[in-house]
Amino acid sequence: MRRRSFIKGAGFVAAATTVAAPAIAQTNPKISWRLTSSYPKSLETLFGISTQLSTRIAELTDGNFQIQTFAPGELVPGFQALDAVQNGTVECSHTLSSFYVGKNPAFAFDTALPFGLNTRQHISWLYYGGGRELVSEFMKQYNVHAIPAGNTGAQMGGWFRKEINSVEDLKGLKMRIAGLGGNIMSRLGVIPQQIAGGDIYAALEKGTIDAVEFSGPYDDEKLGFNKVAPYYYAPGWWEGTANVTFIVNLDKWNELPKSYQAALECASSETMSHSLAKYDARNPDALYRLAANGAQLRNFPQDVLEAAFNESRAYYAEIAASNPDFKKFYDQWLPYWQKEQVWFRFAELPFDAITSSHAQ
Repeated sequence: MRRRSFIKGAGFVAAATTVAAPAIAQTNPKISWRLTSSYPKSLETLFGISTQLSTRIAELTDGNFQIQTFAPGELVPGFQALDAVQNGTVECSHTLSSFYVGKNPAFAFDTALPFGLNTRQHISWLYYGGGRELVSEFMKQYNVHAIPAGNTGAQMGGWFRKEINSVEDLKGLKMRIAGLGGNIMSRLGVIPQQIAGGDIYAALEKGTIDAVEFSGPYDDEKLGFNKVAPYYYAPGWWEGTANVTFIVNLDKWNELPKSYQAALECASSETMSHSLAKYDARNPDALYRLAANGAQLRNFPQDVLEAAFNESRAYYAEIAASNPDFKKFYDQWLPYWQKEQVWFRFAELPFDAITSSHAQ
């Protein structure tokens, strides 16, 4: 009797194993995605977050989840990444939401608002100030899911062929500048141009544009802007931070196993941390090299900064009055911005001021 019971029990275990194995396999399916980046391969930090994420996802899923990365133009142009993901042409992308303010100015909140939060403040708003919830709700209108996945930190104010001594010097200036910053600059007389990263140098060299903002010293050095525009200005008030977003087609996101969704969240957090650390490590040396090679470092005149700040607030109020999406963000974002400035003014900024004043 014991022998018969054992055999029956063994048979039951075998049957159970046979049933359970496919169920386990289904939770770890083999999936292959394509990622189109909005950044050229020459910018190995911004393009590099795509290859880093791809590698980590494969490692976290025992090779079952593969993401193949593509540079702008290999599948779609850099500024068409959102459309490609939204329509399912590709599954995902690394891009800046602010590239798409022409569709809706509310996209800017995901990346950065001019004269907005700095990098730490922006990340805190996304994760602990309700920002991600607002972004997720908004992005559903465009059939995408958004995950913070990279950051440049504070950017520079760009390269100019001539010195800027007052607001008057901005009038008629043709400048490559994207997003809401370009719209604010246009209110000061600038003629904004939106040009993809790989095409900027040629436009600056030919004189099609008079100035260009892109990122910071490490990236700008690679693109060679200093060779044709000697004056390098700070700060880049339109991007005191720049959150790079990993956007996923919403249907594809919902189809993923929860473990794969978690893996993408983890890998994206890692790419953000590494991109910030790399820029903080590389930008100082690049700035020294640019200065040694003739770059003229300048700060924007105070009247330019004050005029731009005032225009930014007037512009936001105008947009909020006519755009419900923007108003929903702005009404929540503005009180958060206010309290963050008070805290940083009290503790963070005095520390930075005293320590930086003693650096050579």
